Amino acid sequence: MGQPFIHPTGVTIYDPEKCFNGYTVMQVMGLGCVIIDMNGNVVRVFKDLQGFPNKLLPGGYVMGSRGQRNPKFGYQDQSDLVQVDWDGNVVWKFDHKEYIEDEGEKPQWMARQHHDFQREGNTVGYYVPGMECKTESGNTLILCHRNCYNKKISDKLLLDDVFIEVDWEGNIVWEWNASDHFNEFGFSPAAKLALYKNPNMHEAGGGTGDWMHINSMSVLGPNKWYDKGDERFHPDNIIWDARESNICAIISKETGKVVWRMGPDYADDPKLRKIGQIVGQHHVHMIPEGLPGAGNILIFDNGGWSGYGAPTNTSKDGTKVNLTDRSRVLELNPVKMEVVWQITGSELMGYGSPLINDYRFYSPLTSAAQRLPNGNTMITEGVGGRFFEVTRMKEVVWEYISPYSENIASIYYRAYRYPYSYVPQVAEPKETPVPMLDIHKFRVPGAADGELQNEVGVKGTTGYPKFQQACVAAGDEDLSLKEDDDDDTGYTQF
Repeated sequence: MGQPFIHPTGVTIYDPEKCFNGYTVMQVMGLGCVIIDMNGNVVRVFKDLQGFPNKLLPGGYVMGSRGQRNPKFGYQDQSDLVQVDWDGNVVWKFDHKEYIEDEGEKPQWMARQHHDFQREGNTVGYYVPGMECKTESGNTLILCHRNCYNKKISDKLLLDDVFIEVDWEGNIVWEWNASDHFNEFGFSPAAKLALYKNPNMHEAGGGTGDWMHINSMSVLGPNKWYDKGDERFHPDNIIWDARESNICAIISKETGKVVWRMGPDYADDPKLRKIGQIVGQHHVHMIPEGLPGAGNILIFDNGGWSGYGAPTNTSKDGTKVNLTDRSRVLELNPVKMEVVWQITGSELMGYGSPLINDYRFYSPLTSAAQRLPNGNTMITEGVGGRFFEVTRMKEVVWEYISPYSENIASIYYRAYRYPYSYVPQVAEPKETPVPMLDIHKFRVPGAADGELQNEVGVKGTTGYPKFQQACVAAGDEDLSLKEDDDDDTGYTQF
């Protein structure tokens, strides 16, 4: 069973007593940055402010991008990174990463930013009590692209991932290039061969290989592991993940070297085998001090398709060798390499049946997970635009399904929840509970009331005589009387 063609949109579940109440910030393709309250009311739309992602700062400031490079020449390149005030005025801008002269386009400076950035003062970009982003000063860590050749990786033009740190004036004060550390990523000989032949080629720019596709990057910040003497978790070190290679890693800010890594192959280590192969993950980060689970690593394990290795029945060239048709959110102890909490489709809403119902939570692209101050987790299921808040006990206490796009299959990158205090320009909204509908009884106008459907085949209920009558009318009287001798449940088998 797949997803229904018709389903409600907007807020479908809301329990104010169990939620971390505030504003949710998301990017809507073709519209801009949208901020909603807990009941789904639109608080503000920043038109044409793209979000890769959008982030809300104290005082009603928002960060994002105002332009994108022509996809013909650049894959997912944002032209700039800006900070705007509540009125939409640009108060900070960075675009001086590379001077671009694309054929037929106006030459201009571009940031080539993609997927992530972090402003000094906050390590993860979402709300952490006592960890506020700077809004009038401070450095910014930005994930960017560059084109390069590296014959150790491939003979093709690579779309490399770059971390840069810029000061308030826009000067680049630190830089790290992924391709410089190829031998530290743990690729097997088979994976290296597959990568050399096809480093995830895209048509943009005449053909570039998005070989790693790093999609998250953040500073670790103060943490208990470093306090206990583990140098791998120095507060200045940077954690990131690469979708196409199934790698999660931490690099030393001082040396640039990889000091901690999961993947790409989870069969290499007994502890990783127990976790299970992570595929196409997003938004890997360390939960900051001040939040429940601090020091653990939160991962949106997308599933889908990714990874390099030996050719298989489903991968003739050894690319995208890992295939999984489910998503899960994992919280890991990075020292013991153990899962301390997770959520899967089978565990949501009492679906049960592990593996069988995992498909009910599945986003092979984009997506994210945010730890909230009350211990809940805010989840972006990017493919299809479902956002929900789930408790530690795996109860869904808020669900929002985006109604904004004419295309119900629109993809949303990453949403964040912030407290009301971040937007002093507007009054706090009224919070109205939205009880969960009983899907056994909910019907659209004109549909049957569901009495027969709910009680069909159960002897002794009001629905059973109706079921018999329906079978007789259909010429199937025997069907209404047939029973399974091996089943004492009282249900008719058909």
